[in-house]
Amino acid sequence: MNNLNYTNKPDFILMGLTDSKEVQLVLSVLFLLIYMVTVLGNIGMILIIRLDVQLHTPMYFFLTHLSFLDLSYSTVITPKTLSNLLTSTKNISFMGCFTQMYFFVLLAASECFLLSSMAYDRYVAICNPLHYSVIMSKRFCSTLLTWSYVFGAVDSTVNMLCMGTLDFCNSNVVHDFFCDSPPLIALSCSNTHNIEFIIFIFAGSTLLLSLITISASYVSILSAILKINSTSGKQKAFSTCASHILAVTIYYGTMIFTHLKSNKSFSLEKDQVASVFYTIVIPMLNPLIYSLRNKEVNCAIERIIKKRNKVPDY
Repeated sequence: MNNLNYTNKPDFILMGLTDSKEVQLVLSVLFLLIYMVTVLGNIGMILIIRLDVQLHTPMYFFLTHLSFLDLSYSTVITPKTLSNLLTSTKNISFMGCFTQMYFFVLLAASECFLLSSMAYDRYVAICNPLHYSVIMSKRFCSTLLTWSYVFGAVDSTVNMLCMGTLDFCNSNVVHDFFCDSPPLIALSCSNTHNIEFIIFIFAGSTLLLSLITISASYVSILSAILKINSTSGKQKAFSTCASHILAVTIYYGTMIFTHLKSNKSFSLEKDQVASVFYTIVIPMLNPLIYSLRNKEVNCAIERIIKKRNKVPDY
């Protein structure tokens, strides 16, 4: 067998999304616009929260880091994808491929736990409002954030150690537009059963633990909302959770569809839409979801603009 080991042919070739030059040009323009909106939207969200004192609350503390994760998440994938669409060179080094995969899994897993922390924050705010400031202290919020990154790092490290044991034979063509474990496992000539099982357990645990936290939080929230007598009170309580529910539904829906299945069954034709959505589109959507219908953010923008435009008295 003609093995493609790491010494004689270290590069992988990313197949990308299409072979059509015309479609590649259209996609490159579209992805560039999406990436620009992603960068501006997430940096803008971070700056607004930092500049407005009234947004220095636990919910917006988590939202700041969600924007940071989305910005980093998109930057790990999109620039290389744009490069591949605009040039004929689609190679990525072995080290570059595994580095991209490591940070992709790290950021994705960290975002799962961050979203569950945000759900718990909403639970405390609605179900235990009198003790909210005591429970969601700065120290506790920082602890939740730290553990989100720790769990993400553990998940990513285990994934990397497992993938590092694989041998790749005959083909170095990755049937995807970025380096992820399913298309790389599909290339391996090693026995991947144990590797797939370990990765599935860790990825599944990440999704399951965070989903259990989110589900338990929202079951309690729903129960509390149903006990509110006034319609306006119910609407106000639900509106504080609506953005988070939408973000969670979109993010987890595409993640589960793409990853919680056999890696050997990976197919670019089946999975590319979901992959594009959660790697490129969702990081753009989150700042829009949390800002367009968020009165606090809109009011904060108005306050910042008025403050900047205010003429000083002499």
